[in-house]
Amino acid sequence: MREYETTFIIQPELSDEGVAQMCARFEEVLEKSGASKLFYDDMGKRRLAYPIKKFQKGQYLTIFFLDEGKASSELERAMRLDDSVLRFLTVLGNPNVADVEARKAEAAELERIRAEKAAERAQREAEEAARAVEEEAERRAALEAQSKQAAAEAAAEASASDAAGDAGAASDAGAASDAGAASDAGAASDAGAAS
Repeated sequence: MREYETTFIIQPELSDEGVAQMCARFEEVLEKSGASKLFYDDMGKRRLAYPIKKFQKGQYLTIFFLDEGKASSELERAMRLDDSVLRFLTVLGNPNVADVEARKAEAAELERIRAEKAAERAQREAEEAARAVEEEAERRAALEAQSKQAAAEAAAEASASDAAGDAGAASDAGAASDAGAASDAGAASDAGAAS
């Protein structure tokens, strides 16, 4: 019995349910071909080195399975027909697996550990997302407070300049009328002295 690894890249916007359905289809292909699935390794979404079918990112998955060599071609055929699969590659992991049951037990333990790590990662990502939302809300509140404060300062400055402008205009008008009265009186006294 040989151990194979098939790594494939799928479209990044595929939902978790869609990924699960796809993996179930691939497992069915393996079962029909007489292979036995060991486990999946979900490496997550990564940036691609170059665009594939206009996608910049892809979700990387690896399926490990035991087979005599017949199932890999059927699995690759199924992947080729699935539009969600961007790329795939099958390699021979171990050419001679002596104790199949021990390898299956080891794979089950690895899958359990990976599931725990995936749950921890999902929880950590959820906490980070919640923290990011909270920080964004705080940032928006701070910006809003700054804009309100700036508007209040501008309004206060405008009302102060209007008040100063009204007082200045009144004093200018008063000074002009005083100067006009004084010049009228001076002109009248000059006219009286001249006659």
